[in-house]
Amino acid sequence: MNSPAPMTTGSNNVHSGAHYLLNGARLMLHPKLRIFVLIPILVNILIFMVTTAALFAQFAAATEWLTSYLPEWLSFLANILVGIAVVMVLLLYGYSFSLLTNIIAAPFYGILAEKVEELVTGESIQGEPLSQMIPRTIWREMGKLWYFITRGLAVMLCLLALSFIPLLNLLVPVLSFAWAIWTISVQYVDYPADNHKVAFKDLRSQLWENKYSTYGLGGLGTLGAMIPLLNIIVLPAAVCGGTLYWLKELRQNPMSELPDISKL
Repeated sequence: MNSPAPMTTGSNNVHSGAHYLLNGARLMLHPKLRIFVLIPILVNILIFMVTTAALFAQFAAATEWLTSYLPEWLSFLANILVGIAVVMVLLLYGYSFSLLTNIIAAPFYGILAEKVEELVTGESIQGEPLSQMIPRTIWREMGKLWYFITRGLAVMLCLLALSFIPLLNLLVPVLSFAWAIWTISVQYVDYPADNHKVAFKDLRSQLWENKYSTYGLGGLGTLGAMIPLLNIIVLPAAVCGGTLYWLKELRQNPMSELPDISKL
């Protein structure tokens, strides 16, 4: 397979966003990054075992609950409802897996983003002692968690209301996926932004201004987070991809072109 060429796609489009994640997956195999990827992956494996067990339990419960309330004359809707249940449970699974991983592995992801930036730009980032970085990053994660909980609750209430409206209720999985995409993008681009002390509110504004790249990165990342086993490696790849996105489109002096990953 040919090595990826330098990224020359234009800014703020879905293709560029997805390409950041694909290049991030390649980049995390770099010898200088492997040790910084290994620790988050070990954390992910532990969380994977817990969340995957919960996935199967919740799926069985959800399908049984949906079908038990259907009258006999609406039994033909069972397959449709089960399909919707599959999408919703997988979204919940991917969201929960990502959330738990980020709370526990946040300091390691911050270091990974720092090392990716140094490797790609050739510039050293002024680090800080672990004794300062760990509490700061955990505090930042708590702020993000509060954002995700409060906004997520509002989204859930809106989706709940839509679920009772015929035809419009078909939009519920789509809108749920859109929210999951946004949260994944915010989460993983925040690591390089936090390394440069960019306020969380300012980062969200930047991501929205570049919404197409944001949704390209987050869309592919969300799909990966929903797939058992693949999600173990997708999240570190998303940190690497989010850092590439930061360097190419979001930082104060964006890079005009990212280097060929194979030549780093």
